[in-house]
Amino acid sequence: MQPLVFITGASSGIGQALALRYHQAGWRLALVARRISDMQSWCQQQGLSHEMARCYQADVSQPDSILAAAHACMTDLGVPDVVIANAGISVGMDTRVREDLEVLSQVLATNVVGMAATFHPFIEAMKRRALSTASSSVGTLVGIASVAGIRGMPGHAAYCASKSAAITYCESLRGELKPQGFKVVTLAPGYIRTPLTSQNKFPMPFLMSADEFAHRAYQAIEQGDSFRVIPTPMAWVARLLRILPDALFDRAFKNQPRKHRAQEH
Repeated sequence: MQPLVFITGASSGIGQALALRYHQAGWRLALVARRISDMQSWCQQQGLSHEMARCYQADVSQPDSILAAAHACMTDLGVPDVVIANAGISVGMDTRVREDLEVLSQVLATNVVGMAATFHPFIEAMKRRALSTASSSVGTLVGIASVAGIRGMPGHAAYCASKSAAITYCESLRGELKPQGFKVVTLAPGYIRTPLTSQNKFPMPFLMSADEFAHRAYQAIEQGDSFRVIPTPMAWVARLLRILPDALFDRAFKNQPRKHRAQEH
């Protein structure tokens, strides 16, 4: 039987591009998003049978919602070989504005807690499967973070904080699960052409198509990379940002345009 991948945020953008890349590689798909009709329409366009792809409606910011989708997937299709926690939101905040505290809470609930809730139901299930098959390969958990998690950009506090937390969460999880045979892969996209970035009002260097990102992400996941920035030129930028002294960093980004706030959509 073909291997199975479970992908959240699969109704558009990176999630949909990853679904297409895995479909092209012959994998079965378990696709999760809030907009289930968009996923179903995409599956019909691709000519995917019910055996090759199933769609599940869930909101990862609500743990019980994503847990229900995960258990339905395992009932319908079995335990996935790869789980990709891709669902995320990107919106700016202004700490001076009371309503934006709720924005911060929602971004963290989606981008961080949602990632943990996506992984949670599969860990024990993957371990049981490995024991029953005497396999040394337990499973792969993939967290989609962002280069924005490397340093905190002015006007991007909620998103940067959430992606920084996602990076360190996956790093912690990798240390916990690697001795048990799991692979935990952290992918940090740069600027990818998706509906999420279409509203950005600032320059986006090294902008990459979602399909090209998905191709490189698929390779990184198959190779079991622990951490990969995509595209490669953005990896060099990330390394520079990590070591840039605070004074130089502040000077370089003091006029950085603010990410759009929820009220500015």
